[in-house]
Amino acid sequence: MNTNSRVYVFDTTLRDGEQAAGSRLDVGKKVEIAHQLARLGVDVIEAGFPGSSPKDYEAVKAIAEDIRGPVICGTSRALLADIDTCGKAFANAHRPRIHTGIGVSNVHIMGKFKDKKYGATLEHKKTRLIRMAVDAVRRARTYVNDVQFYAEDAGRADREFLFRMIDAVVDAGATVINIPDTTGYAVPEQFGALIRDITDHVANIANIRISVHCHNDLGMAVANTLAGVGNGARQVEGTINGIGERAGNAAIEEIVMAMRTRKNFYGLETSICAEEFYGTSRMVADALGMPVPANKAVVGQNAFAHSSGIHVDGFLKNRNTYEIMSPADVGVPASRVVLTARTGRSGVRHRLEQLGLVLSEEELEQVYERFLAVADKKFEVFDEDLRAIATRDTSEQGDNQNEK
Repeated sequence: MNTNSRVYVFDTTLRDGEQAAGSRLDVGKKVEIAHQLARLGVDVIEAGFPGSSPKDYEAVKAIAEDIRGPVICGTSRALLADIDTCGKAFANAHRPRIHTGIGVSNVHIMGKFKDKKYGATLEHKKTRLIRMAVDAVRRARTYVNDVQFYAEDAGRADREFLFRMIDAVVDAGATVINIPDTTGYAVPEQFGALIRDITDHVANIANIRISVHCHNDLGMAVANTLAGVGNGARQVEGTINGIGERAGNAAIEEIVMAMRTRKNFYGLETSICAEEFYGTSRMVADALGMPVPANKAVVGQNAFAHSSGIHVDGFLKNRNTYEIMSPADVGVPASRVVLTARTGRSGVRHRLEQLGLVLSEEELEQVYERFLAVADKKFEVFDEDLRAIATRDTSEQGDNQNEK
């Protein structure tokens, strides 16, 4: 695989995903999901925030010691105590990474660091934050060789300050730079330009992997992620099913399948075993008690379902008319034809044949009329309904013929 075309997949389901309101995973369930993420083929698993609670520390430690293959990442603030906790959790890790960082937008600086101990003016605070970031990266490098730095709220940051911050932490030993659109404020053109500006204006960025981490507040997390990739980012961050804070994160399955389905456009590859997406999606949904919306791209119940008569007829003649990927590509058992009042004769005939009922044109017309009467009263006509309709109509026809 050409390294320039390789995009690394950083999964944060167990950290940012678990921050979704109303969700919580115990240590055992986190380890179970981590094993599934390894089977999926993600490059990095962000296992949690060791400094946030004893349970999170225990989970990160267990995953780092148990999982083989992916890099296991622990998150921290740019506080030495946080980083020391990460380092302790990784004492027996196979492939550890510490992910530390700090807010870089003026909104974050003046809001989160308004105390005068960080400086009396905005410029004084910026100088202090760069020093804190550098100290954090240097401390992390005493524990691990792989250090990722997040520039929180980079999407709204002053460019000149952001460039200074990145320069400083790369010099201090950061190996990956994460550019988050923390609030989901960016639009694709703007976010793509930000990544391009970083590659053009940060002198020491050439050998550093740029990562993008986008939130979905305006529904553009995946689009922003792909715009970042299109402008030079080579690590994408997201969660299974797009779960996460507020409106969630970029959905890993959507990012990967967009690059795979449109490889003619992106020319990029990942190490993901996409056939594991459906099973992973259901595992995460069940564990967190967060059902997958039926219309969810790639893994939703309706992602490979067809109902409209025109669509069903076209799909039955040639799957490619209405499907741009195969359900098997992502582990979905099969496409479905959903019988409703809009399905049309082709769809009804197809389902009848699947049920072993081959009818003449005259018989089909009688069944179809009865089908429409039932379908107008129900959201969906199920196999048992259709079998009863067909059996009743054909038997009635036979009775009438016998009477004659």
